[in-house]
Amino acid sequence: QVQLVESGGGLVQAGGSLRLSCAASGRTFSRYAMGWFRQAPGKEREFVAAISWSDGTTYYSDSVKGRFTISRDNTKNTLYLQMNSLKPEDTAVYYCAAGPSIASIGGSWGQGTQVTVSS
Repeated sequence: QVQLVESGGGLVQAGGSLRLSCAASGRTFSRYAMGWFRQAPGKEREFVAAISWSDGTTYYSDSVKGRFTISRDNTKNTLYLQMNSLKPEDTAVYYCAAGPSIASIGGSWGQGTQVTVSS
């Protein structure tokens, strides 16, 4: 398994931007599909975005499409989530996750980073 540590969360005003990072340990990061999920207070964890390991294909939830961008740097073992045009409803704890394929992301999870968007 791969160990994951998120960073980059914080407090931002609506309309602002944040970039989350997820640092991964292990030499096989490039062979993992990676994803971002979030959990708001009182709600279930939901999918945000994912990126394949093979060709970098990306996937987004409808709620963030056009505003968020997922990317990865395999030379730095790091996953990113660029979040623009943030809305108060984006407030949540954001988690990164890894898996052998897009369909099986979730074998490894980070501890989460808090994102708070004020109106």
